[in-house]
Amino acid sequence: MANKISGLSGGTATSIGAGRPVTPTRDAATGSSSAQTDSSSAAAGDVHITDSASQLASLEQTLRSLPAVDSARVEQFSTAIEQGTYTVQPQQVADQMLQLEQALGQLPEE
Repeated sequence: MANKISGLSGGTATSIGAGRPVTPTRDAATGSSSAQTDSSSAAAGDVHITDSASQLASLEQTLRSLPAVDSARVEQFSTAIEQGTYTVQPQQVADQMLQLEQALGQLPEE
């Protein structure tokens, strides 16, 4: 049984998981493009990685390489606070809190 994640399209080979290369292949039944981790084994337990999954893996690697904190932005706000030039905009804070509450309300309950 093959698991597929569908959505975005791409077409380049990507290294994911344990560093195994992924190469695009064609599904004979549907003609759609997918990628298979190891074309030499055709067992029923094979997992086919789609272009979308490859793009997500690439995006994840890019995000992991970025710093968790933007030091320049932190320094900018720290300086503004120290100089007394930073002003809180209560309406913007309230709007953002409402948006967060609405987004959290749409999550499924576990």
